[in-house]
Amino acid sequence: MLAKAFPVDLRRCQVLGLAGTAVLALGGETAGALPVRHLLAPASARAAVGLVGVYFGVVLLIAAWVLLGRLVRGPEPPTPRALLLVLAVWAAPLLLAPPLFSRDVYSYLAQGAMVDAHMDVYTHGPDRLGGPLADEVAPMWRHTGAPYGPAFLALASALSGLTRGEVPAGLLGMRLVALLGVALMAVALPRLARHSGADPAAALWLGALNPLVLLHLVAGAHNDALMLGLLGLGLVAARGRRPAVGAVLVTLAALVKAPAALGLLAVVALRVRAGRRPLPAVLSTAGASAATTVAATALAGTGYGWIGALDTPVSPHNWALTSLLGRATGALLDRLGSGLAPLAVPAWHLLGLAATAVTVLLIWLRLRPRPVYALGLSLLAVAVLGPAIRPWYVLWGLFLIAAAAPSTSVRHRVAALAGVLALAVLPSGGPADLGQLLLAVSGGALGAVVLWQAHQAHQARQAQARQAQAREAQARQADRSAPAHRIRRPPRAGRTPAPGRLA
Repeated sequence: MLAKAFPVDLRRCQVLGLAGTAVLALGGETAGALPVRHLLAPASARAAVGLVGVYFGVVLLIAAWVLLGRLVRGPEPPTPRALLLVLAVWAAPLLLAPPLFSRDVYSYLAQGAMVDAHMDVYTHGPDRLGGPLADEVAPMWRHTGAPYGPAFLALASALSGLTRGEVPAGLLGMRLVALLGVALMAVALPRLARHSGADPAAALWLGALNPLVLLHLVAGAHNDALMLGLLGLGLVAARGRRPAVGAVLVTLAALVKAPAALGLLAVVALRVRAGRRPLPAVLSTAGASAATTVAATALAGTGYGWIGALDTPVSPHNWALTSLLGRATGALLDRLGSGLAPLAVPAWHLLGLAATAVTVLLIWLRLRPRPVYALGLSLLAVAVLGPAIRPWYVLWGLFLIAAAAPSTSVRHRVAALAGVLALAVLPSGGPADLGQLLLAVSGGALGAVVLWQAHQAHQARQAQARQAQAREAQARQADRSAPAHRIRRPPRAGRTPAPGRLA
């Protein structure tokens, strides 16, 4: 239906996507992850209207993205520069919007303030900091240590010093950091696509203009944007003539969030493909990575406690596959009266980690000649099979799959996954009750109805245009088929008819 709903051109895609992000940003003013002093009761009328508006906007944004994808696959696709302009237009309304779909950005600010105050963020949670910033952190994470590396915490600490702990200024600063990460992603994607033999425009459409990028990396201000931006630039450098720079950048990405460390496998593989022998490639990459880690940790002054805090994102109600299986198994064992019920979730988490390791190994054994694509699939496996998952975790792998997937069918599958996950989280970032689910569905349905009405109006205009063309064609045919009539010429001036030849 979407493919026929509008005449597809770049301007209409820009306008539809801009309308979507503008409406969802406006709805976020009452339904987003607001500071606690501005939070509204979910049952309040303003919060309900905001929730409907957010999902209405999300549906419009997804529709604009799908239409833009049709244009990218068309005979005259837009240039990468034109797509970057679309990205800027769509992201603009989200710059000053409140945090959406997660309260993690408040955790970043609190952890940065803790580092600035010389507190151990890996041993203590934001509750140790106290004050307004700690109050903004979701209750689930107030007593847990940070799982982030020293590179990100040093940046958060510097931002805390600049903003002096002011929440609005800190939120804007973190969103600018996320925008920097998205910009780096957009810079890296076309280059990686060209190196991999893929279409740069298609890579930008799937990897940077994806609704998950706008909703979670821009609107949610997640540090995954900075991780992916550094990872992408590192791979670009490693594919070129600067493999050492590539190893440094990939290590910095891992010192933001640990999953990026898998990128070092790709750096080694790229160096081997460039003609370096395997052992020297491994040693030089490991040396550059170790030196970067030591230097960044010394500059940040945070120590190495983040290694032991990597399980922080695992919450009791996490909806990762292994967590769901663990809770179901535990409930079954509990009904059977078994004392093993408390061990069900940890056991499934261990099985998930083992499955992840096996899957990553098989991917690299099979796709070693395509290291960027292998890395994308590996990061997607880590996200799906790991003990914790959030919708934006899928971007770890999707970003690189967009640049290096060997077929359009793979891109279509991950695009469909991204479209579904864009609807998976409430704008407040909290759990949903039945009333909120109904409001969210209503907002999405309203967006679908508006799109359907636009489709119907377009169909009616097309029908009217066809009827008008048919009438014009009939009139022209009638003119051509009409018999010719002889026309008498009037007598010339000054001449009179001869006698006997009266008319």
